[in-house]
Amino acid sequence: MKSVREIEVRYSETDQMGVVYHSNYLVWMEIGRTNFLKDVGFNMMDFEKIGYLFPVYSMEIKFLNPARYGESIRVETEIYKSTQIKTIYKQTILNDKNEEKVSALVTIVCVSKKNFKPVRIDKELKNLYEVYSNI
Repeated sequence: MKSVREIEVRYSETDQMGVVYHSNYLVWMEIGRTNFLKDVGFNMMDFEKIGYLFPVYSMEIKFLNPARYGESIRVETEIYKSTQIKTIYKQTILNDKNEEKVSALVTIVCVSKKNFKPVRIDKELKNLYEVYSNI
């Protein structure tokens, strides 16, 4: 399953050359992962309310082609690998001409909001684990 989110590159996200500043891709990828959760029937805030957070553990990112002011881009997000402890998302950012801008593998872990200790998704969030296991 692939989730797609369209985003218009805003002037404030670029430098003087009209090129998107690298940290904005990370924001867009977060939007993509949150959108992915929505597409499979979950809401990030519901997990927070019951005491769970999903911080980024690691990122492997390739900046292939700069996105520029005025371009329409899309963030494509899919599960690369999911285990009881972590989820690795494959995320790709492309423009409206289908030119790949960024490619990334983003590892997310589930932690307790109380102590930031990792928790097993298959034990604590069985519904999420079941959905992710079947994608």
